[in-house]
Amino acid sequence: MGERGLSSASRKQPSSNRKTSHSARRVPAASRRLAGGGRSEGSWTTALHVGGAPGAAASRFPRLLPGSSLLGRTARPLLLPPGQGSGEPVAPSCSAPWLPGQSATRAASPAALDATSPAPPGKLLTMASLRTAHPRLRNYFKENYIPQVCEALLCGILVTCPEDPLRYLEKMLILIIENGLESLLWDMCIDPSMKPKIRRLSETYLEQLFGLDDQLVTPELMIKACSFYTGHLLKTHFCTWKDIAIPPVREDDILAEKMERAIRYYNSILQKSVFRHWHSYVESHKEKLKATMERLQQMFYCQRLTIILMNWQNKAREKSKRREDELILKHEIQLKKWKNKLKVKGSIGEETSFIGPSFSEVFMSGTSSCDISLLPEKVILNIFFYFSLREVITCGQVNRAWMLMTQISSLWNAIDFSTVKNVIADRYIVSTLQRWRLNVLRLNFRGCSLRQKTFRSVSHCKNLQELNVSDCPTFTDESMRHISEGCPGVLYLNLSNTTITNRTMRLLPRYFQNLQNLSLAYCRKFTDKGLQYLNLGNGCHKLIYLDLSGCTQISVQGFRNIASSCSGIMHLTINDMPTLTDNCVKALVEKCSRITSVVLTGAPHISDHTFKALSTCNLRKIRFEGNKRISDACFKFIDKNYPNINHIYMADCKEITDSSLKSLSLLRQLTVLNLANCVRIGDIGLRQFLDGPASLKIRELNLSNCIHLGDLSIGRLSERCHNLNYLSLRNCEHLTDQGMEYIVNIFSLISLDLSGTVISNEGLVILSRHRKLKELSLSECYKITDVGIQLFCKGSLILEHLDVSYCPQLSDEIIKALAIYCISLTSLHVAGCPKITDSAIEMLSAKCHYLHILDISGCILLTDQIVQDLQRGCRQLRILKMQYCTRISKEAAHKMSSVVQQQEYSSNDPPPWFGYDSEGKPLSEDLNTTVKANLLFSAMKESAYKIEEEI
Repeated sequence: MGERGLSSASRKQPSSNRKTSHSARRVPAASRRLAGGGRSEGSWTTALHVGGAPGAAASRFPRLLPGSSLLGRTARPLLLPPGQGSGEPVAPSCSAPWLPGQSATRAASPAALDATSPAPPGKLLTMASLRTAHPRLRNYFKENYIPQVCEALLCGILVTCPEDPLRYLEKMLILIIENGLESLLWDMCIDPSMKPKIRRLSETYLEQLFGLDDQLVTPELMIKACSFYTGHLLKTHFCTWKDIAIPPVREDDILAEKMERAIRYYNSILQKSVFRHWHSYVESHKEKLKATMERLQQMFYCQRLTIILMNWQNKAREKSKRREDELILKHEIQLKKWKNKLKVKGSIGEETSFIGPSFSEVFMSGTSSCDISLLPEKVILNIFFYFSLREVITCGQVNRAWMLMTQISSLWNAIDFSTVKNVIADRYIVSTLQRWRLNVLRLNFRGCSLRQKTFRSVSHCKNLQELNVSDCPTFTDESMRHISEGCPGVLYLNLSNTTITNRTMRLLPRYFQNLQNLSLAYCRKFTDKGLQYLNLGNGCHKLIYLDLSGCTQISVQGFRNIASSCSGIMHLTINDMPTLTDNCVKALVEKCSRITSVVLTGAPHISDHTFKALSTCNLRKIRFEGNKRISDACFKFIDKNYPNINHIYMADCKEITDSSLKSLSLLRQLTVLNLANCVRIGDIGLRQFLDGPASLKIRELNLSNCIHLGDLSIGRLSERCHNLNYLSLRNCEHLTDQGMEYIVNIFSLISLDLSGTVISNEGLVILSRHRKLKELSLSECYKITDVGIQLFCKGSLILEHLDVSYCPQLSDEIIKALAIYCISLTSLHVAGCPKITDSAIEMLSAKCHYLHILDISGCILLTDQIVQDLQRGCRQLRILKMQYCTRISKEAAHKMSSVVQQQEYSSNDPPPWFGYDSEGKPLSEDLNTTVKANLLFSAMKESAYKIEEEI
């Protein structure tokens, strides 16, 4: 039967029989050679069969091919089909039981009966192996070394082949008993001279024969072994046939071909290596070439930029020089025309007056003739809104077209009589109010000394909303009664510094029920009872602004009356009130919880308890000044209770230190901070403030007289404060020109105060690069000269305010520079400059037509000629200070007083603290101490003037 028949026969067996089948164990080839005694290899076979019938003889094994083994575990047997070799049939399976009448002999392993189930009588029970036997029977075989004994005896018989096997077995059993089962070996029964020379691959092979091992050699494994052996045999014979059938090839040709292939391969490898090196070299060369080209391009670009920048600088210098020359030439031409005009007018004998035909020339200087009456009415109104009442009247006298423009009703909604209080008569006021009574919304009589009839005419303005009668000495309770009866719609009422009494206080809640703003500053004739009248009738419950400055007669009870009557107050101003205490503020705050703005300057008895009382209010603005009881503790209340505060004025509070600035650094909404004269503040505190979020929105910062500040903190200021518009570093002695390098980087800066510092011309040159400064104060800066001011003016064409007071080293050259470059100047302070002459004021009058404020106090060389020049050129002048001008007569000063709104004049000699005598000569050094003390007094006086101006 072939391999396919064997495989099919194996597949036809039941699964139960396959599980209990055993594999044929084949004797190794070396054992057969020893046992054969000269027989040919593979010529004999043996088989062992254990049946159920007694006396059953052993049948023959299937024929084994050379190389197979009966006991070898790793042998790969090939079962030949029946009739081949010995002519014996081969059993298709070794797992099926033997039955009588079968023609083929089966090769089987020893079988044993199951110990638990005896064989049925009359039947032969065969067992392929002990794998399916009872565990007790299996243990019995193992414990008594039965497989080992059988193996030793069987190997001895197969190798020795004794003539009397039984005697041989008996003899070997006796030997095993004598040596013991523990020393039992598989070749113990073989004569030493006949022992095989092969090495065993396993200690025992009968465990597989008896089925005591766990490995099961199935028919499938046998088929695979046969297939492998057949394939190996086929491959071996095919290779032998191939070597014989195919003629051999010449080895030289093969070697030559291999060498050729090797050479080609080597050449290809060499080419690849060379190409790789060449490629890397080319890439590196390209990179170097690219880098070189980039450097060359960069050098070319830099050189080109350098050339362009040099050309631009040269052109800019040329243009600047040309513009400067043009400005100087234009200045000289205009000054020459100005002088010629003065000569012509002087020869004709014309009297210069304010109302003259030259106003239109000033208004339209440098332009061709143009009829502005053709402009839209809205544009005309925007133009005339910038004019004062006197200028509007003057414009109405030019011609009929201009008169019609001044008759626009909207132009008379607001009338300010305070600007003409010294020249206008009562009858003109009455006629004006009578004509425009339906259009008037705002009236200003500040400082006007009018008759009762004139005040009575105000009652005809039924639509009046704002009324200012402050500083009117003739205003009485009777005047207030007429106005209140005719003007019930007043929202803003300023009664500051008048003689009103409790009678007026009784009229306010009766007639002015919509009153929102009320100023009673310096009105000292009403009492606490008058404040109680504010609660009569409908009361003044809509009042949101109240000014009680200087009302020292008000007690704690008066503030309680205010709190009961005006609980909606949001803005409270109480200045110059030394009787104000913490209890007054507490009484007011008990019911007025909507206060957002508090101004308490000149209240020395206010302490930190006031801040604690104000913690219930949502403060946005707070102002204290000249208080020695306020300490760093109040700023802790500000930090915790007023997160939305944006204005803080704490000027001249000596107890404030750097820790206060650290508390303020957390206020994110802070925009204005005034810590002037807080002398204990230094660089550390300012840097702590600037490191916080408060510095990001700050717009105004006043650090005047903070003498410990230096350049380091200013550097931090330029890094953090990008929205700063106003900066005051007055009398900061440690500030030098190096600090100007930082200040010039604050591009949003508009106003700068450097008075009393050690800045020099170099610092002014640095500041000239800013080009956006509109206000600059340099008073008492003794290191600056005319050259520094000239260089600064060349780069600051939009300058509007300049203060160089008390700089005696300056001369007319600064006025000439201002007249040439800064024609938009509106405010100039040259007090304490004894070298200023009439020619400087003449140039100023000829060019600076927008000048509003001029301080020439202490300019001892000025004469009456400047009065005429100012009248002709500076038509918009409002404030003029001419103190200690010894060569200006009283007649000229009186003539000028009718032109300006405010004038200060004195013909006395300059005081010693000016630093020079009546002839302009410096004082001796023994008066330096006195001069410094007087300079401090002047600073305090100037500060008081600023406070008065703000009020």
